[in-house]
Amino acid sequence: MQIFLLLLGALIVLLLGLFIYSMYLPAAVKVERVRQLSATPETVFAELDNLRNWQHWEPWASRDPRVSIVYGEKDSGEGAGYTWSSRKPGMGKGSLLITSSRPYEYLSVDMHTTPQGLSKVSFRLEPAAGGTRVTWTMILFVGKNPVSRLMGRRFDKWVGRDFEKGLQRLDTAVTHQG
Repeated sequence: MQIFLLLLGALIVLLLGLFIYSMYLPAAVKVERVRQLSATPETVFAELDNLRNWQHWEPWASRDPRVSIVYGEKDSGEGAGYTWSSRKPGMGKGSLLITSSRPYEYLSVDMHTTPQGLSKVSFRLEPAAGGTRVTWTMILFVGKNPVSRLMGRRFDKWVGRDFEKGLQRLDTAVTHQG
């Protein structure tokens, strides 16, 4: 019985320690990847600004070929958006909305996912020798939930890998256009 109580006490101390530690973690997590693409800012922006093009390069499209995507009234520029629904674990349901579109320079998107909530996504384009430097950033708001905050520490590794793959596929897509 003493061993059980000792183990229970250790477990309670561990959980309490993790809870206290999580309170010091940020309520938002940032993931950012940069890649030099071999196409002009005009070509890259045209690919990013039209949401129907995203299926050519975004890293999650290949995970569920049966994902349901419904585009809004606009499919490009500020105010364009779509919703998706998937039965695949990890994809779920969500929506994208372009909130800012500055030709050849910048695109920002609000992404809402279930159950994660709101993420702010942006693409910054800068002319560079032989092409365009693209910076893809996502800020996920994890809130006060201690489990979400702890999981947020792994977010850069998980999503960062997808961003790298997406930027590579984006480079391929725009290189074949131009």
